[in-house]
Amino acid sequence: MRIHTDGGARGNPGPAACAFVATDDRGHLIHQQGFYLGIATNNQAEYQAVIAALKWVSTLDPQPPALNFYLDSQLVVNQLQGNFKIKNQSLKIKKLKILELIKNYKLKIKNFVYIPRSQNAAADLLVNQTLDNHS
Repeated sequence: MRIHTDGGARGNPGPAACAFVATDDRGHLIHQQGFYLGIATNNQAEYQAVIAALKWVSTLDPQPPALNFYLDSQLVVNQLQGNFKIKNQSLKIKKLKILELIKNYKLKIKNFVYIPRSQNAAADLLVNQTLDNHS
């Protein structure tokens, strides 16, 4: 399963939303969902998108054999892969939540992959629609 996630804030911090789009390996839509977050930073919204997707995956029966996550935030990808330290306390907590969800639900994550925003258009659109619906 491929999961594209995105988060955004209008202002930083400002009104924020996150979204994920899950597809099979052929690109067929399985599920998509957006969430309004209230006031948050862009990075907080990016992390929250991964958390929301993991919570959704945890409800599936059976669990997918492997997940690939695609994000348009190089910073968050590098932090999740352990390449960059996380200085911000709220982001540290969100990363710990992600690791906890993966462990507790025995999810197999193949990779967190950085992609350009142009390749993350569906998740980006869903974030903006969610924000538009709450303005």
